[in-house]
Amino acid sequence: MSHSVPEARAIAALLPAGTPAIAVTCLRASDWEEGLSAAERAFARATGFSGKAGTVAYLPGPDGSVARVLFGLGDPEASGADPLIAGRLPTLLPVGAYRLEGAPDASAASLAWLLGSYRFGRYRKGDAAKASLVTPEGVDGAEVTRIAAAVAMGRDLVNTPANDLGPAEIEAAARSLAEKHGAAIRVVQGEELAREFPLVHAVGEASTRPPRLIDLTWGPEDAPRVTLVGKGVAFDTGGLDIKPSSAMLLMKKDMGGAAVALAASDMVMGAGLRLSLRLLIPTVENAVAGNAFRPGDVLRSRAGLTVEIGNTDAEGRLILADALTLAEADQPDLILDFSTLTGAARVALGPDLPAFFTEDETLAREVAEAGAQAHDPIWRMPLHQPYASMLDSKVADLNNVSNGPFAGAITAALFLRRFAPKTKRHGHFDLYGWNPSTKPGRPEGGEVQTARLAYALLKGRYGG
Repeated sequence: MSHSVPEARAIAALLPAGTPAIAVTCLRASDWEEGLSAAERAFARATGFSGKAGTVAYLPGPDGSVARVLFGLGDPEASGADPLIAGRLPTLLPVGAYRLEGAPDASAASLAWLLGSYRFGRYRKGDAAKASLVTPEGVDGAEVTRIAAAVAMGRDLVNTPANDLGPAEIEAAARSLAEKHGAAIRVVQGEELAREFPLVHAVGEASTRPPRLIDLTWGPEDAPRVTLVGKGVAFDTGGLDIKPSSAMLLMKKDMGGAAVALAASDMVMGAGLRLSLRLLIPTVENAVAGNAFRPGDVLRSRAGLTVEIGNTDAEGRLILADALTLAEADQPDLILDFSTLTGAARVALGPDLPAFFTEDETLAREVAEAGAQAHDPIWRMPLHQPYASMLDSKVADLNNVSNGPFAGAITAALFLRRFAPKTKRHGHFDLYGWNPSTKPGRPEGGEVQTARLAYALLKGRYGG
């Protein structure tokens, strides 16, 4: 089997500033007629254009070709307005080069355009976006392109089915990033994994595709230390507590946390931020076989804590536990972990809002600000310490699941805190990693939620 990175993704590139292009004029619904000639207003009204968000009107030139495009913004300040609405344009416009006029945030609009042009075309030829955007004046085109390319890489990983993406292929993606940015990489597997990361080994042992712990490091040693940890479950059957078939349909995305961490790391290294980055990815396939770990088993973790297995389908927190223990030993300035961890978070917040947990009020404020800045939203949930008793075990230090149906996302976050207890600046993201339907800049399919937030946070903290 070839352990290769998924094929190059289809994503548009920004054209150089000054390239001849058709103007796309962004207009608010409240005053869209202002600045247009009488003839332009009359023609736009005749087509039904009203400035509604995401709508277009084509104004013809003397020869009948498109001379100008009107694009409706609706009310950008209204509650619920989509800041990535420009991501609709690549799917609406015919082939050609275009330049934006009047976009409230030209950088966000440019990024939305590129994100909306993404296509996953590994297995069939799709309709690639034919419209290209000229880099707007004042926009850092290289930065926008780097971010979009990193997101596309992460989306490709999530979209790739498990028959073509297992632990070895996730390792290949990490090695590709290491080579691209001159990072060092160490991969632990086999007997060494069983000794050093026993929970990772136990979860992945039943698969024919060996589990491993990926450890990538980059940046000067004297810079602030930041560690990103991503859950890399390439496919989750649920183990012996096997999922019903309907719950398995999207389990190729259970490595979404690893994809987020890889995408964020690509952005950080590409920008050359002044920090010492460590990327940890425990990656496994949670399979069913005679040597699979069982409900009722008691496993010893890297931290020395014993864990009773209340449910084999709560495997993600187990592999993250060993990785977080390693992360904390390095005494980093900040730990961020990313995972598709609980259905409870989706019930509480839906697919668009990842849950975020931290004990650090300053970090919570910075994360919220970074999410708003990057248009990559999250919602903070409480680390309610009294719920920690729900993880009590009569035979081990703790159970991997709670003793009831309540507060599943919170108890999972509390479980993880047991394995990095000394690191106050620890942020845990519980994300869905998938767009159930297409929205501007967010095609249906795999999504690296919180990757752009993490980059904005680190760029704000450690400079660009």
